[in-house]
Amino acid sequence: MDKLPKIALPIIFGLIVLVILISKSAVTIQSGEAGVLYKTFGGGVVTDEPPLGEGFHIVAPWNKVFVYEVRQQEVFEKLKVLSSNGLDIQLEASAWFQPKYEMLGKLHQEKSEAYKERILLPAIRSAARSVVGRYTPEQLYSSKRDAIQEEIFEETQKIVDDQYIQLNDILVRDVTLPETIKDAIERKLRQEQESLEYEFRLVTAAKEAEKVRIEAQGKADANKILSASLNDQILRDKGIDATLKLSQSPNAKVVVVGSGESGLPLILGNN
Repeated sequence: MDKLPKIALPIIFGLIVLVILISKSAVTIQSGEAGVLYKTFGGGVVTDEPPLGEGFHIVAPWNKVFVYEVRQQEVFEKLKVLSSNGLDIQLEASAWFQPKYEMLGKLHQEKSEAYKERILLPAIRSAARSVVGRYTPEQLYSSKRDAIQEEIFEETQKIVDDQYIQLNDILVRDVTLPETIKDAIERKLRQEQESLEYEFRLVTAAKEAEKVRIEAQGKADANKILSASLNDQILRDKGIDATLKLSQSPNAKVVVVGSGESGLPLILGNN
């Protein structure tokens, strides 16, 4: 060490300091992340510039970078809410969300890295309680699931939209009712289904009976028309035709011509 020139010591010391400064100043932002710059001597959180994007960055060693995930994320929540008639309902829901990229500095400054716990989850709970309280357990169990999901999404979005959070969707994954209420609803649904099937059978039977009646009426009308068209003259003509055909039969041996009650010729034949 004594053999090194005096000028070498400051150079070595400077290099060591430089390496330390570079290691402290180098920041790498990973894929799907963004960085919020905090300037210790320059006004704190930078909100008037875009966040630091993916890749390698050099910042002053006295400044800090807070890294946020900016991809879509999912958060789960189990809720205990009341229906419109005051019954306890267990609701399982999840939210798809991400921070608004251009507003990341504002989000960090006003809400901090715990924005999910401070803003998003309370908003979901409030919206879910408000929406579920409008419906009966039967509606929650059967027909209104999609409508409830959409309403919770819309109400949550209203709350978080100006809180620098982008809400993409709300999914209601499960609705759990008290067991006695669930059994009663299932019995009612079965009865309604059986009633619908019975009504269908009655309608089908009525249509079949109407079809048979129409066919019978048609035949009766046809016979009535045919009977009305067979006047005395037509009957005499048909009788003469039949008499001529019978007289021409090789089996006719005795022929008696006379007049019956109808005024038609009569022929009696013996084999």
